[in-house]
Amino acid sequence: MKNVRFVGLDVHAETIAVAVAETGGEVRSLGTIPNRRESVGRLIRKLGKPEQLRVCYEAGPTGYVLYWQLSELGVKCEVVAPTLIPVKAGDRVKTDRRDAEKLARCYRSGDLTAVWVPDAAHEALRDLVRARLAGKRDQLRARNRLSKFLLRHGRRAPAGASAWSTKYLVWVKSLRFEQSAQQLTLEDYLHEVEHAAERIARLERSIDAAIETLPVKMRAVIEALQSLRGIAQISAVSIMAELGEVSRFERARQLMGYSGAVSWEDSSGERVHRGSISKAGNAHLRRIVVEAAWSYRHRPAIGKTLAARQRRSSAPVTELAWKAQHRLHQRYVRLIARGKCKQHAVTAVARELLGFIWAIGIAVERTHTPPEMQRAA
Repeated sequence: MKNVRFVGLDVHAETIAVAVAETGGEVRSLGTIPNRRESVGRLIRKLGKPEQLRVCYEAGPTGYVLYWQLSELGVKCEVVAPTLIPVKAGDRVKTDRRDAEKLARCYRSGDLTAVWVPDAAHEALRDLVRARLAGKRDQLRARNRLSKFLLRHGRRAPAGASAWSTKYLVWVKSLRFEQSAQQLTLEDYLHEVEHAAERIARLERSIDAAIETLPVKMRAVIEALQSLRGIAQISAVSIMAELGEVSRFERARQLMGYSGAVSWEDSSGERVHRGSISKAGNAHLRRIVVEAAWSYRHRPAIGKTLAARQRRSSAPVTELAWKAQHRLHQRYVRLIARGKCKQHAVTAVARELLGFIWAIGIAVERTHTPPEMQRAA
C-alpha cells in the first residue's frame, strides 16, 4: 500500500509522545498529547486514513487499552517487546521524543518484535489468576510474620501439630501473653493469616466460576492439561491464561523459548558457550512449570487424584501424560547421576514438560477446530 505512515508512540500514564516515519522519507516528532481517548482519536484523524497507518508502542504498565482503542478505530497497531528494541552502544541520551522517533524508525525497517495481545476476556482471566498468586504471596508473608513472632518468644507447637493445620491454628488461638501489647500483636498476625486464607478461597471460587464462562476449546485444553502429573486445575488455568491458544506456537521449542527456560548462548566461530537459562520470557509460566516438574522426581505412578483427573481426558491425551511421566523421570534420574544439583535437573525437566504441554494443547485444539478452519490455517 502506498503512502503508509509508521507511527511510534512512547506511552506513559498521562502523556504520549508521537513520531511519524514516512515511507522512504524522514522521521519527525509530532510532539506530546494527553493519554486520553479523545486525544488519541484526534491524533488519528489528523494523521490520515486509518488503513494507511501502522502504529506501535512498547509493552509496559499501561497495558493494552491503547491497542484496543486503536483497533476500534480501524488502525493496525502492534505492541512490541521493549527488551528486543535495537540499542546503539554509544547512545547516552534518552527522552520521550527520541524514544518515539526510534520506535517509528525501527518499525518502518522491520526491526521490532511484536508481543501477543490477549483479548479483553482473556486478560480478565489472567488478572484473576495473578490476583490469586498475589494472595498466596501475601499469605506466605503473613504466616512468616506469625511463625517468627512465636519463635522469638519461645512458643513451640505441640507434637503432632503440623504447621498451619487446624490443630496448629487452634493452638495459636489458645496462646496468651502477659504483656497486652504482645497479645494484641499475636491477634493481629493471626487475623492476617485467616484473612489471607479467606481471600484465597474466595479467589479460587471466582476462578471456578470463570472457567465455566470460557469457550469450549479453552475448557477442553484446561481439562486435558490436568492429565499431566503435577498440574491440577489452578496450574492448568494459569498456563492457559499465560499462553492463550497453544497453536500460536508452531513448534514446542518456540514455547520453551517463550518461557525463558532455554539456555543463553554466546558463541563465535569455533567457540560455543552456553550458560544457565536465559529467563528472557514469561516468568509466570516458567514458575508454574518448574513447580510441576518437581513431581517427576518420583517414579511413574497414577494415584487416586491423578486418575480422577484423567477420566475426563481422551485416550491419546492420557497416553501422552503417561509417556511424559516415564520420559521426564528418566531425564531427572540421568541428570542427577551426572552430578547435577536437584534445581538444575528439575529446570531441565520443566523445559521438556513444556513440550508435552504443547503436544497436548495442539491435539485438543485441533479436535475442537472445524475442518474448514484447519485447512485455512
